[in-house]
Amino acid sequence: MINKGRVNRRAFLKASAIGAGGLLIGFSLPAHAAGRLTSLPATETPLNAYLRISTDNRIHIVLSKVEIGQGIWTTIPMLIAEELDCDWNSIRVEHSPPGKAADFAQSLIAQSTGGSETTVSEFDRCRQAGATARQMLVNAAAKRLGVSPESCRTENSYVIAGEHRLSYGALAAEAATLPVPTVTLREPKDWKYIGKSQKRLDTPDKINGKAIYGIDIHFPGLLSAVVAHAPVFGGTVKSFDATKASAVKGVRQVVQLPSGVAVIADSFWAAKVGRDALTIDWNSGPNATLDSAQQLADYRRLANTAELPVYQKGDVKAGLQKATHVIDAEYSFPYLAHAPMEPLNCTVKLGADQCEVWVGTQSPLLHQAEIADFLGLKPEHVLLHTPTMGGSFGRRGTFSKDWVLEAVQIAKASGNAIKLVWSREDDIRGGYYRPVYVHRVQVGTDPGGLPLAWQHRIVGQSLFVNTPLQDLIAPNGIDYSSVTTGAPYSNAIPDCSFELHTTQVGVPVSPWRSVGATHTAFVMETLIDELAAQASADPVAYRRRLLKNAPRHLAALNLAVEKADWHKPLPAGQFRGVAVCEAMNSYVAQVIEASVIDAQIRVHRVICAIDCGLAVNPDGVVAQMEGGIIFGLTAALYGEITLTDGRVQQSNFHDYRMLRMHEAPVIEVHIVPSTERMGGAGEPGVAPIAPALANALFAATGKRLRQLPLRLVDASKP
Repeated sequence: MINKGRVNRRAFLKASAIGAGGLLIGFSLPAHAAGRLTSLPATETPLNAYLRISTDNRIHIVLSKVEIGQGIWTTIPMLIAEELDCDWNSIRVEHSPPGKAADFAQSLIAQSTGGSETTVSEFDRCRQAGATARQMLVNAAAKRLGVSPESCRTENSYVIAGEHRLSYGALAAEAATLPVPTVTLREPKDWKYIGKSQKRLDTPDKINGKAIYGIDIHFPGLLSAVVAHAPVFGGTVKSFDATKASAVKGVRQVVQLPSGVAVIADSFWAAKVGRDALTIDWNSGPNATLDSAQQLADYRRLANTAELPVYQKGDVKAGLQKATHVIDAEYSFPYLAHAPMEPLNCTVKLGADQCEVWVGTQSPLLHQAEIADFLGLKPEHVLLHTPTMGGSFGRRGTFSKDWVLEAVQIAKASGNAIKLVWSREDDIRGGYYRPVYVHRVQVGTDPGGLPLAWQHRIVGQSLFVNTPLQDLIAPNGIDYSSVTTGAPYSNAIPDCSFELHTTQVGVPVSPWRSVGATHTAFVMETLIDELAAQASADPVAYRRRLLKNAPRHLAALNLAVEKADWHKPLPAGQFRGVAVCEAMNSYVAQVIEASVIDAQIRVHRVICAIDCGLAVNPDGVVAQMEGGIIFGLTAALYGEITLTDGRVQQSNFHDYRMLRMHEAPVIEVHIVPSTERMGGAGEPGVAPIAPALANALFAATGKRLRQLPLRLVDASKP
């Protein structure tokens, strides 16, 4: 929301952004993420996003967050339009360039897109911006017509006073000269857009081909570049011979980089063929012995040793000793690639005193800063454009030197404008995965089958230690994003302890859609299911007992099982499984219907219920649940990155499988009517699907599967 105590004329209006004339509203970041995003003095309100009304009656909305398929290109305009009373068809949306930051870590969060938090963080301030602009337009109309503002009303981008009807565009320039008013936001009962489904504003251009993705960028003189990276993470070039590569038609240059050897050519294909012709002698470095089987064995040993608890209640050792029955379970989870459909790419054009970059990234500010530092430029001399992006799932949100800086290094070394493209193989083998994790859990139950002691140890790499976000997310070296307290189950358990072993492995990792919940929810929800079976209890009834003080979990669970007809018999050979969890402050329950034929898993139907608080755009929430379910099923059934002798074994979609169309289940999504705190939608649908499927497979086979991806037959055995 606007900080009324600090707003003034210069901080609020920025005439240079108005263009041919109009009204521009700048709105500040929420207090928790307030960083210096412009060159304004510290005494003035920082700006990072704008609502611009031009004289042609168009509404221009410039987003500080980026659209990566999650639907904010539509949701954020809905928030503004709700208070602005504008013509929905007049809205135009664009990405904002990165601003200036005094507190880099804080501003990195503010200008980065992730954690399914965009709608939550923008909800109040975007509505405030729309309401403020509307009132200024009303005041301008009242002044021109010589009437009171109270006698005016607004509708569909017009101010109406009696028989007079003035367009926002006609009033914009005059409105921009008026004082900034204090406004009151509309009550939910008066909302016309919020809570009602809207078609996505970015869909038409994506269908008709007008959308320009990063990989589409082209201009005269632009060359293509690909890089030969070391086959082992951390490897370096000893020497290389570019004779054969240089002989390939279209190849212009071959240059060495810190990350490998780049081939620059007239086209991507020529560059790729040239790269394939390189002869490179590699120094493999310290990671040449990395092996997935050995890593898993090492993690298992660690999981059997104590570590300082990150959460503790009661005396878990004593609780286990007095338990009637103890379950001792071990779980393992592999590295997972993000595999966005549009491969990584970055276009760089260097000038004498500036650098222009076109790149789809979740963190424009981070890349602007690292480019400026590398080139010795001021950040404002790095012009960063954010084109349309073809997916991310966390891959375009890395926190350290990655493909963007690599592209700048190539441009500097070659002296040419270049477009770097990572092929699918480059990205699958290029790192930044969801980490490997091992969980070791001991659960003791009372005579009634309820848990009374829970000891839980997790082993894995941190996502944030040694990144720009460490001071905010893991200041003491503990990455809580990878830890679960089992809440709300732990609230019902007298004695519990959750411990974390943070490992150092030479494999680059970064957040993957749904982050820690991708493994913690699986452990919690399959173990709860196992406890229910041990107690001869219905899995839903058992959960309800433990969740009696968790109303939002219960609301999602109850709606999902109701819509799934939980107690209604299924066709012969089909079985149900259920899971419920919280992720990104939303609560999601899923019921899955599956069958097993000749050890092959088939998922027939998924029923999903979500309590995300207020659903600004219900269709958008449904779409994100559907996408998350497909994404999560893909990982549950197929997702696995393995290393042998330091080398990643997978390379493309033939051996890093995606769920195919014929494998996709029927999906039903239901939104819990809720007035509770708003949560995210882009990621929470991923977490419950794997445990729900594992629980259905137990119902079908009697086997508890504790390793992902889910396999009914050990693929390592003949």
